[in-house]
Amino acid sequence: MSGRFHINEEKKTSPQKTTRFFFIQLQQVRKQTETMIRHLRMKEQDESVQWADEPQPVPVSGVSRLRRWIVPAVSVTVILVLIINLGVSYVTTSYRLWSVETRVSNLSNVIETLSASLQNAQDVTTSNRLRSVETRVSNLSNVIETLSASLQNAQESAEEAQRLHSAVEDRLTSVLEELKKLSAIDSLSRSPTSMKCSLKQIINDSSGLDGCCPPDWKLSGLSCYFFSRSPLSWNDSRAWCEDQESHLVILSSDRDWDFVTRHSVPDFFWVGLSDWRTGMWEWVDQTPYSMDSRRWGPGQPDSWTGHGLGPGDEDCAHLHRDGRLNDRHCIHQMRFICQKLSGDP
Repeated sequence: MSGRFHINEEKKTSPQKTTRFFFIQLQQVRKQTETMIRHLRMKEQDESVQWADEPQPVPVSGVSRLRRWIVPAVSVTVILVLIINLGVSYVTTSYRLWSVETRVSNLSNVIETLSASLQNAQDVTTSNRLRSVETRVSNLSNVIETLSASLQNAQESAEEAQRLHSAVEDRLTSVLEELKKLSAIDSLSRSPTSMKCSLKQIINDSSGLDGCCPPDWKLSGLSCYFFSRSPLSWNDSRAWCEDQESHLVILSSDRDWDFVTRHSVPDFFWVGLSDWRTGMWEWVDQTPYSMDSRRWGPGQPDSWTGHGLGPGDEDCAHLHRDGRLNDRHCIHQMRFICQKLSGDP
Protein backbone atom coordinates (compact mmCIF):
# COMPACT_ATOMS: atom_id res chain seq x y z
CA MET A 1 0.00 0.00 0.00
CA SER A 2 1.28 3.51 -0.86
CA GLY A 3 2.40 5.64 2.09
CA ARG A 4 3.63 2.65 4.11
CA PHE A 5 6.94 3.10 5.92
CA HIS A 6 9.64 0.35 5.88
CA ILE A 7 12.31 0.37 8.64
CA ASN A 8 15.62 -1.36 8.00
CA GLU A 9 16.08 -3.49 11.10
CA GLU A 10 19.84 -3.81 10.48
CA LYS A 11 20.32 -0.04 11.02
CA LYS A 12 18.51 0.08 14.37
CA THR A 13 20.97 0.69 17.23
CA SER A 14 19.96 0.40 20.87
CA PRO A 15 21.45 2.69 23.57
CA GLN A 16 23.08 -0.39 25.27
CA LYS A 17 25.14 -1.19 22.16
CA THR A 18 26.18 2.46 21.81
CA THR A 19 27.35 2.64 25.45
CA ARG A 20 29.32 -0.58 25.07
CA PHE A 21 31.07 0.82 22.01
CA PHE A 22 31.92 4.01 23.89
CA PHE A 23 33.58 2.10 26.79
CA ILE A 24 35.62 0.01 24.36
CA GLN A 25 36.92 3.23 22.80
CA LEU A 26 37.79 4.61 26.23
CA GLN A 27 39.75 1.45 27.13
CA GLN A 28 41.71 1.73 23.88
CA VAL A 29 42.52 5.39 24.63
CA ARG A 30 43.61 4.44 28.16
CA LYS A 31 45.89 1.73 26.81
CA GLN A 32 47.40 4.11 24.31
CA THR A 33 47.93 6.67 27.10
CA GLU A 34 49.67 4.09 29.32
CA THR A 35 51.87 3.03 26.40
CA MET A 36 52.79 6.66 25.79
CA ILE A 37 53.69 7.16 29.46
CA ARG A 38 55.87 4.03 29.43
CA HIS A 39 57.68 5.29 26.34
CA LEU A 40 58.26 8.63 28.04
CA ARG A 41 59.66 6.94 31.15
CA MET A 42 61.94 4.71 29.09
CA LYS A 43 63.16 7.72 27.17
CA GLU A 44 63.76 9.52 30.45
CA GLN A 45 65.83 6.58 31.75
CA ASP A 46 67.83 6.49 28.53
CA GLU A 47 68.54 10.16 28.88
CA SER A 48 69.55 9.65 32.50
CA VAL A 49 72.05 6.99 31.43
CA GLN A 50 73.43 9.25 28.75
CA TRP A 51 73.69 12.06 31.26
CA ALA A 52 75.62 9.75 33.60
CA ASP A 53 78.29 9.02 30.96
CA GLU A 54 78.61 12.60 29.97
CA PRO A 55 79.93 15.42 32.14
CA GLN A 56 77.53 16.49 34.80
CA PRO A 57 75.35 19.28 33.45
CA VAL A 58 73.94 22.04 35.36
CA PRO A 59 71.16 20.73 37.59
CA VAL A 60 67.69 21.21 36.15
CA SER A 61 65.17 22.85 38.44
CA GLY A 62 61.92 21.14 39.49
CA VAL A 63 59.94 23.69 37.53
CA SER A 64 61.57 22.64 34.25
CA ARG A 65 60.92 19.01 35.02
CA LEU A 66 57.30 19.76 35.88
CA ARG A 67 56.86 21.55 32.57
CA ARG A 68 58.14 18.52 30.72
CA TRP A 69 55.44 16.37 32.37
CA ILE A 70 52.59 18.93 32.16
CA VAL A 71 52.56 19.23 28.36
CA PRO A 72 51.94 15.52 27.66
CA ALA A 73 49.50 15.25 30.53
CA VAL A 74 47.48 18.25 29.35
CA SER A 75 47.48 16.89 25.82
CA VAL A 76 46.24 13.52 27.00
CA THR A 77 43.60 15.20 29.19
CA VAL A 78 42.32 17.32 26.29
CA ILE A 79 42.19 14.27 24.08
CA LEU A 80 40.26 12.39 26.75
CA VAL A 81 37.83 15.27 27.20
CA LEU A 82 37.27 15.48 23.44
CA ILE A 83 36.74 11.75 23.22
CA ILE A 84 34.30 11.85 26.15
CA ASN A 85 32.35 14.74 24.58
CA LEU A 86 32.26 12.98 21.27
CA GLY A 87 31.10 9.83 22.99
CA VAL A 88 28.38 11.66 24.91
CA SER A 89 27.21 13.41 21.73
CA TYR A 90 27.28 10.13 19.89
CA VAL A 91 25.26 8.45 22.64
CA THR A 92 22.73 11.30 22.73
CA THR A 93 22.40 11.34 18.96
CA SER A 94 22.10 7.57 18.85
CA TYR A 95 19.42 7.66 21.53
CA ARG A 96 17.49 10.33 19.68
CA LEU A 97 17.77 8.40 16.43
CA TRP A 98 16.57 5.29 18.20
CA SER A 99 13.63 7.27 19.67
CA VAL A 100 12.76 8.68 16.23
CA GLU A 101 12.98 5.23 14.66
CA THR A 102 10.73 3.87 17.41
CA ARG A 103 8.16 6.62 16.79
CA VAL A 104 8.37 6.05 13.04
CA SER A 105 7.80 2.35 13.63
CA ASN A 106 4.80 3.13 15.85
CA LEU A 107 3.52 5.60 13.27
CA SER A 108 3.89 2.93 10.58
CA ASN A 109 1.80 0.56 12.71
CA VAL A 110 -0.82 3.28 13.22
CA ILE A 111 -0.88 3.98 9.48
CA GLU A 112 -1.33 0.29 8.74
CA THR A 113 -4.17 0.16 11.28
CA LEU A 114 -5.80 3.27 9.79
CA SER A 115 -5.38 1.86 6.30
CA ALA A 116 -7.10 -1.34 7.32
CA SER A 117 -9.89 0.66 9.02
CA LEU A 118 -10.26 2.86 5.94
CA GLN A 119 -10.48 -0.18 3.71
CA ASN A 120 -13.16 -1.64 6.00
CA ALA A 121 -15.01 1.71 6.02
CA GLN A 122 -14.84 1.88 2.23
CA ASP A 123 -16.21 -1.63 2.01
CA VAL A 124 -19.03 -0.74 4.44
CA THR A 125 -19.78 2.51 2.58
CA THR A 126 -19.84 0.73 -0.76
CA SER A 127 -22.13 -1.93 0.68
CA ASN A 128 -24.46 0.74 2.11
CA ARG A 129 -24.51 2.61 -1.18
CA LEU A 130 -25.29 -0.57 -3.06
CA ARG A 131 -28.15 -1.31 -0.66
CA SER A 132 -29.40 2.29 -1.07
CA VAL A 133 -29.25 1.98 -4.86
CA GLU A 134 -31.10 -1.33 -4.71
CA THR A 135 -33.76 0.24 -2.49
CA ARG A 136 -34.16 3.19 -4.85
CA VAL A 137 -34.37 0.89 -7.85
CA SER A 138 -37.03 -1.12 -6.04
CA ASN A 139 -38.97 2.03 -5.21
CA LEU A 140 -38.61 3.24 -8.80
CA SER A 141 -39.98 -0.08 -10.02
CA ASN A 142 -42.98 0.34 -7.73
CA VAL A 143 -43.51 3.88 -9.01
CA ILE A 144 -43.30 2.67 -12.61
CA GLU A 145 -45.85 -0.05 -11.88
CA THR A 146 -48.14 2.52 -10.24
CA LEU A 147 -47.76 4.89 -13.19
CA SER A 148 -48.47 2.06 -15.60
CA ALA A 149 -51.64 1.22 -13.70
CA SER A 150 -52.63 4.90 -13.63
CA LEU A 151 -51.93 5.19 -17.35
CA GLN A 152 -54.09 2.17 -18.00
CA ASN A 153 -56.89 3.72 -15.93
CA ALA A 154 -56.41 7.03 -17.76
CA GLN A 155 -56.69 5.27 -21.11
CA GLU A 156 -59.86 3.57 -19.97
CA SER A 157 -61.19 6.90 -18.70
CA ALA A 158 -60.31 8.54 -22.02
CA GLU A 159 -62.20 5.83 -23.88
CA GLU A 160 -65.15 6.31 -21.55
CA ALA A 161 -64.98 10.09 -22.08
CA GLN A 162 -64.92 9.53 -25.82
CA ARG A 163 -68.02 7.40 -25.57
CA LEU A 164 -69.72 10.05 -23.42
CA HIS A 165 -68.69 12.73 -25.92
CA SER A 166 -70.26 10.76 -28.74
CA ALA A 167 -73.42 10.29 -26.69
CA VAL A 168 -73.55 14.02 -25.88
CA GLU A 169 -73.09 14.90 -29.55
CA ASP A 170 -75.98 12.59 -30.41
CA ARG A 171 -78.10 14.24 -27.70
CA LEU A 172 -77.17 17.72 -28.94
CA THR A 173 -78.13 16.76 -32.45
CA SER A 174 -81.51 15.59 -31.15
CA VAL A 175 -81.93 18.83 -29.16
CA LEU A 176 -81.14 20.94 -32.22
CA GLU A 177 -83.71 19.06 -34.21
CA GLU A 178 -86.26 19.64 -31.45
CA LEU A 179 -85.39 23.35 -31.37
CA LYS A 180 -85.95 23.56 -35.08
CA LYS A 181 -89.34 21.99 -34.61
CA LEU A 182 -90.16 24.44 -31.80
CA SER A 183 -89.06 27.35 -34.00
CA ALA A 184 -91.38 26.15 -36.70
CA ILE A 185 -94.21 25.80 -34.17
CA ASP A 186 -93.51 29.34 -32.85
CA SER A 187 -93.67 30.70 -36.36
CA LEU A 188 -97.00 28.95 -36.84
CA SER A 189 -98.24 30.36 -33.52
CA ARG A 190 -97.28 33.89 -34.57
CA SER A 191 -98.95 33.62 -37.90
CA PRO A 192 -102.49 33.56 -36.42
CA THR A 193 -101.56 36.56 -34.25
CA SER A 194 -100.37 38.48 -37.31
CA MET A 195 -103.44 37.42 -39.22
CA LYS A 196 -105.63 38.48 -36.29
CA CYS A 197 -103.83 41.82 -36.10
CA SER A 198 -104.29 42.42 -39.83
CA LEU A 199 -107.95 41.41 -39.62
CA LYS A 200 -108.43 43.83 -36.70
CA GLN A 201 -106.86 46.64 -38.72
CA ILE A 202 -109.20 45.95 -41.62
CA ILE A 203 -112.27 45.85 -39.39
CA ASN A 204 -111.46 48.94 -37.24
CA ASP A 205 -109.70 51.17 -39.68
CA SER A 206 -109.46 50.43 -43.32
CA SER A 207 -106.59 52.92 -43.65
CA GLY A 208 -104.39 50.59 -41.53
CA LEU A 209 -102.78 53.44 -39.58
CA ASP A 210 -103.16 51.65 -36.25
CA GLY A 211 -101.59 48.27 -35.58
CA CYS A 212 -101.77 45.64 -32.86
CA CYS A 213 -99.37 44.68 -30.04
CA PRO A 214 -98.37 41.44 -28.32
CA PRO A 215 -100.02 40.55 -25.00
CA ASP A 216 -99.03 42.88 -22.09
CA TRP A 217 -97.87 45.55 -24.54
CA LYS A 218 -99.70 48.90 -24.83
CA LEU A 219 -100.45 50.49 -28.19
CA SER A 220 -99.97 54.20 -28.86
CA GLY A 221 -99.90 55.47 -32.43
CA LEU A 222 -97.62 53.22 -34.43
CA SER A 223 -95.68 51.92 -31.40
CA CYS A 224 -96.17 49.28 -28.77
CA TYR A 225 -94.86 49.94 -25.25
CA PHE A 226 -93.98 47.45 -22.53
CA PHE A 227 -93.84 48.67 -18.92
CA SER A 228 -91.84 46.08 -16.97
CA ARG A 229 -92.72 44.89 -13.48
CA SER A 230 -89.23 43.54 -12.58
CA PRO A 231 -86.24 45.88 -12.01
CA LEU A 232 -82.98 45.52 -13.96
CA SER A 233 -79.86 47.62 -14.56
CA TRP A 234 -79.85 49.93 -17.58
CA ASN A 235 -77.67 47.57 -19.66
CA ASP A 236 -79.68 44.47 -18.69
CA SER A 237 -82.87 46.36 -19.53
CA ARG A 238 -81.52 47.24 -22.96
CA ALA A 239 -80.56 43.58 -23.57
CA TRP A 240 -84.01 42.36 -22.47
CA CYS A 241 -85.73 44.73 -24.89
CA GLU A 242 -83.47 43.63 -27.74
CA ASP A 243 -84.35 39.99 -27.03
CA GLN A 244 -88.00 41.02 -27.58
CA GLU A 245 -87.05 42.61 -30.92
CA SER A 246 -87.54 46.07 -29.42
CA HIS A 247 -85.47 48.79 -27.72
CA LEU A 248 -85.58 51.01 -24.66
CA VAL A 249 -88.13 53.73 -25.23
CA ILE A 250 -87.20 56.78 -27.33
CA LEU A 251 -89.32 59.84 -26.52
CA SER A 252 -89.16 61.91 -29.69
CA SER A 253 -92.51 63.77 -29.52
CA ASP A 254 -94.81 65.36 -26.96
CA ARG A 255 -97.39 62.69 -27.73
CA ASP A 256 -94.87 59.99 -26.75
CA TRP A 257 -93.96 61.92 -23.56
CA ASP A 258 -97.59 62.27 -22.54
CA PHE A 259 -98.47 58.63 -23.18
CA VAL A 260 -95.38 57.24 -21.39
CA THR A 261 -95.53 59.53 -18.34
CA ARG A 262 -99.26 58.82 -17.96
CA HIS A 263 -98.41 55.13 -17.42
CA SER A 264 -95.12 55.54 -15.52
CA VAL A 265 -95.93 58.04 -12.74
CA PRO A 266 -95.31 57.65 -9.81
CA ASP A 267 -92.59 54.95 -10.38
CA PHE A 268 -89.03 55.03 -11.71
CA PHE A 269 -88.43 53.68 -15.25
CA TRP A 270 -85.29 53.46 -17.35
CA VAL A 271 -85.51 55.09 -20.79
CA GLY A 272 -83.20 54.74 -23.80
CA LEU A 273 -81.13 57.88 -23.08
CA SER A 274 -77.44 57.86 -21.93
CA ASP A 275 -74.05 59.57 -22.37
CA TRP A 276 -71.73 56.67 -21.39
CA ARG A 277 -70.63 55.93 -24.99
CA THR A 278 -69.36 59.34 -26.17
CA GLY A 279 -69.88 61.65 -23.21
CA MET A 280 -72.76 63.32 -25.07
CA TRP A 281 -76.39 62.47 -24.40
CA GLU A 282 -77.91 60.30 -27.14
CA TRP A 283 -80.78 57.87 -27.62
CA VAL A 284 -80.26 54.13 -27.62
CA ASP A 285 -80.30 54.05 -31.45
CA GLN A 286 -77.40 56.62 -31.33
CA THR A 287 -79.70 59.47 -32.41
CA PRO A 288 -78.36 62.75 -30.92
CA TYR A 289 -80.44 64.22 -28.08
CA SER A 290 -81.30 67.92 -28.04
CA MET A 291 -81.22 69.12 -24.47
CA ASP A 292 -84.70 70.27 -23.26
CA SER A 293 -84.47 71.57 -19.69
CA ARG A 294 -88.24 71.42 -19.16
CA ARG A 295 -88.08 67.62 -19.45
CA TRP A 296 -85.45 67.36 -16.61
CA GLY A 297 -85.80 67.78 -12.88
CA PRO A 298 -84.28 70.88 -11.22
CA GLY A 299 -80.48 70.93 -11.51
CA GLN A 300 -80.40 67.78 -13.65
CA PRO A 301 -78.44 66.21 -15.17
CA ASP A 302 -75.68 66.76 -12.58
CA SER A 303 -73.31 63.78 -13.28
CA TRP A 304 -72.99 63.14 -9.52
CA THR A 305 -69.87 61.10 -8.52
CA GLY A 306 -70.63 60.61 -4.82
CA HIS A 307 -72.84 57.59 -5.42
CA GLY A 308 -70.32 55.11 -3.94
CA LEU A 309 -70.89 52.59 -6.73
CA GLY A 310 -67.41 52.53 -8.21
CA PRO A 311 -65.82 54.60 -10.99
CA GLY A 312 -67.82 56.81 -13.29
CA ASP A 313 -70.61 59.30 -12.79
CA GLU A 314 -74.34 59.15 -13.60
CA ASP A 315 -74.51 58.23 -17.30
CA CYS A 316 -78.04 56.82 -17.73
CA ALA A 317 -81.43 58.62 -17.69
CA HIS A 318 -84.70 57.50 -16.09
CA LEU A 319 -88.16 58.91 -15.47
CA HIS A 320 -88.59 60.23 -11.92
CA ARG A 321 -91.78 60.03 -9.84
CA ASP A 322 -92.99 63.34 -11.31
CA GLY A 323 -92.49 62.16 -14.91
CA ARG A 324 -89.34 64.27 -15.49
CA LEU A 325 -85.86 62.98 -16.34
CA ASN A 326 -83.00 62.37 -13.90
CA ASP A 327 -79.49 60.98 -14.47
CA ARG A 328 -78.30 58.07 -12.36
CA HIS A 329 -75.53 55.45 -12.25
CA CYS A 330 -76.30 52.76 -14.83
CA ILE A 331 -75.77 49.92 -12.34
CA HIS A 332 -78.90 50.81 -10.38
CA GLN A 333 -81.84 48.45 -10.87
CA MET A 334 -85.29 49.79 -11.66
CA ARG A 335 -88.23 49.08 -13.96
CA PHE A 336 -87.88 49.91 -17.67
CA ILE A 337 -89.93 50.66 -20.81
CA CYS A 338 -89.50 48.87 -24.15
CA GLN A 339 -90.77 50.18 -27.50
CA LYS A 340 -91.28 48.66 -30.95
CA LEU A 341 -93.44 49.23 -34.01
CA SER A 342 -96.96 47.89 -33.83
CA GLY A 343 -97.76 44.91 -36.01
CA ASP A 344 -94.34 43.29 -35.38
CA PRO A 345 -94.62 39.73 -34.10
